[in-house]
Amino acid sequence: MLINEIIDEIADIDKPIVNSHLADLAQITPKDFKNYSDVWKTIELKRRREIITRLVELVADNVELNFDPIFRSCLNDTDAEVKSTAIDGLWENEDPSLIPSFINLLNTEASEEVQTSAAMGLGRFALMAELGSISHHYGNMIGEALLAVINDKSKTIDVRRRGLEAIASLNSQEVNETIKNAYNSRDERMMVSAIYAMGRNCNPHWMPILLKELDNHDAEIRYEAVSACGKMGTEEIVSHLLPLSKDLDTDVQLATIEALGKIGGNEAKRYLHENSNDSNEAIREAIEQALAEVEAHEDMALFQSSSSSREHDDRRN
Repeated sequence: MLINEIIDEIADIDKPIVNSHLADLAQITPKDFKNYSDVWKTIELKRRREIITRLVELVADNVELNFDPIFRSCLNDTDAEVKSTAIDGLWENEDPSLIPSFINLLNTEASEEVQTSAAMGLGRFALMAELGSISHHYGNMIGEALLAVINDKSKTIDVRRRGLEAIASLNSQEVNETIKNAYNSRDERMMVSAIYAMGRNCNPHWMPILLKELDNHDAEIRYEAVSACGKMGTEEIVSHLLPLSKDLDTDVQLATIEALGKIGGNEAKRYLHENSNDSNEAIREAIEQALAEVEAHEDMALFQSSSSSREHDDRRN
């Protein structure tokens, strides 16, 4: 089926949307895209929402499909839901030219849904900037935009929270102070996001706070503290995590098992093996995945050690 025929088909509300035809839009050429853009503006809202949602689902199921030109164009759609879904579709895109677009949506879009999606999209690029994958200049852009949002009391709490979580990858004194202030705020939702941000920030000075919050009465806070420990913890904190593997909240139990898999070490590995026959199917599956991650890390460490040894011998010879 020709691309132009597919474009006409998806615009026709009397015809069903066929996934196999939508998948062919991954092959759209710049010439055909002009026609697509013109037709898109004429499609009724309900159908536009369905099309963009289907495209995101197709990408999630098949990484070889790429609808980024369509997702980018939908950032300018008149509907907030279409824009937000398009941002989700661009999740794997690492082109820093998206950063100004996300910042613009964050600053000018009235919809809370779009603002939160844009903030989370910027979080991906914040991590890339911190790791040096993109220019430090972009990190400054992102940091400035997100700090402004976090400190803007006219923004909803959810938008400010997502901004805090997104900025956490940037390691600076100002970011650390922002996380600390959010943790010390009287808003429990900001506190939850601050604990999440501590794990994303990966600064060891947060560890005393995280260990304290493992005993919090609120299951959501325990969950985030456990997850954060898994991201930045060392084998020394495994003994602090083990009691939470029997937490009354199943999500906390699962987060603890995942954290043990990330941290690894003899104590974590022994515990996972001893409990691999748990009566709860979800727990058993989580332990199986955690053990696989521990073993993968061990294999990698062994490979790196072997490679280092060979290089040393080669230099001696």
